[in-house]
Amino acid sequence: MRIAALAALVATTTMLTPLMAQAPAPTAPAAPAAAAAATPAAGDAAAGERVFAQCRACHQVGETARNVVGPQLNGLFGRKAGSVAGFNYSPAFKTPAVAEKVWSPENFAVYIRNPREVTPGTRMVFAGIRSDTQIADLTAYLRQFAADGKRTP
Repeated sequence: MRIAALAALVATTTMLTPLMAQAPAPTAPAAPAAAAAATPAAGDAAAGERVFAQCRACHQVGETARNVVGPQLNGLFGRKAGSVAGFNYSPAFKTPAVAEKVWSPENFAVYIRNPREVTPGTRMVFAGIRSDTQIADLTAYLRQFAADGKRTP
């Protein structure tokens, strides 16, 4: 019985080997979703204002924005992380690796997805935004605010 099973296996393998040799080479997998998320799509600023409602308990934007539980977010993109005057950042934001980071839409998208994973030890308790669309919308909303809090078109 074992010899018959082994013979059948050898016969099957012998028949399949030429077919496998003729099979087309596998194609490369598509780029992972994380890579797509690294470059956020253009978002809707009006929708982003609604997404910002999740942030409003701790952060402010606009001409009257001030630091509260978190720093004000005017002029966020292009600014060094942990650099808002008058805000007492957690030690995690004072490390050289974080303090040298300059906020961009790309690294903000990664950060806001899971702040505590990206910056271990941060006092920011926000769980994160998982939706690429909401992140793009929030980014579009925040990009409207210059460092002085004035909205730019």
